[in-house]
Amino acid sequence: MSRSLSKFLQIAIPLGLGVFLIWYIYQSFTPQQLAETEKYFANANYGFVLLSVVFSVLSHLSRSYRWNFMLEPLGYKTKLANNFMAVSVAYLMNIFIPKSGEVSRGIILDKYEGVPFQKGFGTIISERVVDLLFLLFFTVLALVIKFDVLYDYVLESIPPSLLYVIIFGIVLMGVSIPVYIKFSKSNINKKIKSFVIGLKEGVFSILKMKKKGTFLFHTFIIWGLYLLSFYTALHALPDTTNISFGTIIITFVVGSFTFAFTNSGFGTYPAAVAGILSVFGVAKTVGVAFGWIVWISNIFSIVFFGVLSLVILPIYNRKRLKL
Repeated sequence: MSRSLSKFLQIAIPLGLGVFLIWYIYQSFTPQQLAETEKYFANANYGFVLLSVVFSVLSHLSRSYRWNFMLEPLGYKTKLANNFMAVSVAYLMNIFIPKSGEVSRGIILDKYEGVPFQKGFGTIISERVVDLLFLLFFTVLALVIKFDVLYDYVLESIPPSLLYVIIFGIVLMGVSIPVYIKFSKSNINKKIKSFVIGLKEGVFSILKMKKKGTFLFHTFIIWGLYLLSFYTALHALPDTTNISFGTIIITFVVGSFTFAFTNSGFGTYPAAVAGILSVFGVAKTVGVAFGWIVWISNIFSIVFFGVLSLVILPIYNRKRLKL
């Protein structure tokens, strides 16, 4: 497969999945359900939506500040404004080209702060390792809190014979993947090994950091703001205001995972949020409306700050560029 075709598929497949999910949800709605969904949009309390976006932007600011704790051991102290604009552009890029944001962050830091791309990109990968660990923590927490409901739902939704096949497949993958990684010499395996090595290096670089405590504090702040942003948005609709803590956690986790499947959760976020909320008794029309309100508001914020950063970056760094 040519590189250009591979890049095209990396963009087209997630985008196509998002479009399909949007079509699938709305074609399954009755005219009454569509009218209900529109009503939820019209009557939503957008003051809470705006506050939710503010918390989200504050998390980006905290992430920008935290980045310096990873750059300082390498001998670089960058401006917070440049870090924030690099992060903003990264989120913007991910909307159009999945996973391109990390690269753009490294390029911006190289251009405007003189941090070599390889070093800057390495800190970004290490940062993603930490985020992955925190997301896994929330995943485990959600499964523990809502295990009984999820267990009953799985038993009701999946025939026992198919469930046994799924369990056998998971066990088989758990055994075969380590064997494949150890003995295979394929290009795919080389990429997997490179990824695993990157994860190890990322974890060890964090352990060697001088300001580990402050770094972890800001990591808790970032994820706390993510969760607070999601919780605040729930108050935009009366039907989602009083859902339980466990439901909030598991919906937050499922929504977070969707950003890896399509362009910043395009199509998948509302579908996944609506799906998981329906498991816990929230009407599908409510879930779809809520999912779209949260997704659209955050994407609007990302586009606004991302485009603004692209405009301001060369102006803000004009003196340095002239040197």
